[in-house]
Amino acid sequence: MSTDNTTDASTETESKCGASSASSSTETTPDAGDDTTSKCGASSSSDSSSSGSSCGASASSDSEEEEEVGATVDDFDAEPGQLIAVGLGPGQPEGMTARARSALLDAEHIVGYTTYVELLPDEVTEQAEDIYNTPMCGEVSRTEEAIDRALAGNDVAIIGSGDPNVYALAGLALEIIESKGATATMLDFDVVPGVPAAQSCAARVGAPLVNDTVSISLSDHLTDMPTIESRLHAAAKEGFTITIYNPWSRKRRDNYEKCCEILLEHRDPETPVGVVHAAGREDEQVEIVELGDLPDLGETDLVDMTTTLLVGNEDTYVWDDRMVTPRGYETKYDY
Repeated sequence: MSTDNTTDASTETESKCGASSASSSTETTPDAGDDTTSKCGASSSSDSSSSGSSCGASASSDSEEEEEVGATVDDFDAEPGQLIAVGLGPGQPEGMTARARSALLDAEHIVGYTTYVELLPDEVTEQAEDIYNTPMCGEVSRTEEAIDRALAGNDVAIIGSGDPNVYALAGLALEIIESKGATATMLDFDVVPGVPAAQSCAARVGAPLVNDTVSISLSDHLTDMPTIESRLHAAAKEGFTITIYNPWSRKRRDNYEKCCEILLEHRDPETPVGVVHAAGREDEQVEIVELGDLPDLGETDLVDMTTTLLVGNEDTYVWDDRMVTPRGYETKYDY
């Protein structure tokens, strides 16, 4: 599926959206099969084209280079458009809220991670004037691209799976808007919530999260591992159910192993754990296992970056192939 309706503008010296030529860029997404040309003056330092990077960042640049912000509000002459952060929910079109679908149909431009763009229903992609995507690790560049497009007068939706406020880009968008000297009010910035992975995955395994619960990501890309370990200890020794995001990748096997070690330090090996791989997608897999079996699953296809783990507490049990975490009604009522 082509995700850019524009022709290659790499020879042009002026941004198509009113930003100064110094801040125009052309971005290539290696896994999308075509060039996704910036139309709004994202900084050239945010360029994520590369033949050697698995994340879309230049192999010769570091993370600080990607985080540089290019054009400021003063580089745009147009009346600003609108920027909306839209959560797609678990992945399948029917899991999207009616408000999210409406916002996407109203948007002139849609910006997102390539995988999420591919989840959009045809009616949305056919309606959009332009769709801009970047591969993994292009978060800063694509968020700035969305903001620049809105500052240039377009109505823009930046998309993500789940909810924009859960390990997603709503906060980053506000930070970059501020750094550009603009305001959220100027862009009529809004957030359209979606069903987070914790909730959509919990629904696949029963009712594991109906009491106090926390979410922890094992990705140490933005949070260092000692901090993650400290949070795992704090949550595991209390009575929280725990949702684990981003549990395993080829580059982060140790994080998963350390997580299992910490959980087993504080909880019974027979504690139920829901394992949901690729919720709402064609390759979805769902299993309920015991905590003691979790370490071995790191070597299987069941656990990867699309997997969410739902770790029960000391009261969670399995009944009729479903996880149940009592809310406490049994202490107050007879039933």
